[in-house]
Amino acid sequence: MTPRTFGPPPSLEEIEQLAHAALRRIPAPFADHLTGVRLLVEDYAEAAVLTDLGIEDPFELTGLYEGLPLGDKSIDHSGAMPDRIRLFRRPILDEWAERGDITLEHLVAHVLVHEVGHHFGLSDAAMHALEDEAG
Repeated sequence: MTPRTFGPPPSLEEIEQLAHAALRRIPAPFADHLTGVRLLVEDYAEAAVLTDLGIEDPFELTGLYEGLPLGDKSIDHSGAMPDRIRLFRRPILDEWAERGDITLEHLVAHVLVHEVGHHFGLSDAAMHALEDEAG
């Protein structure tokens, strides 16, 4: 048996590439409303964010939408910080390794679509339907 070799874990840039590929698969009615949303990939959420969310273990947060859902926006919110979706590499890699039943590409897309769903104020059921469409 040939020994199996392993390379380094995917970098922030590689996870970002996977996320952008998933973003390009979002159907047009939704994708049209994502142009101003920034996508960031970081290793972990910072301690202040975890505290604000009541999360003790940084591995419990794979992604975060920061902004107001589209339905809640009004002219009163002009000048607000741009909406952004943050994906957290280390918790994503940990979940991927722990699950062992899906590809990394699929998991990154799943987390991304979930955060996109928050941007639109979607229910979990609607997020799953969007994820199915984005394939």
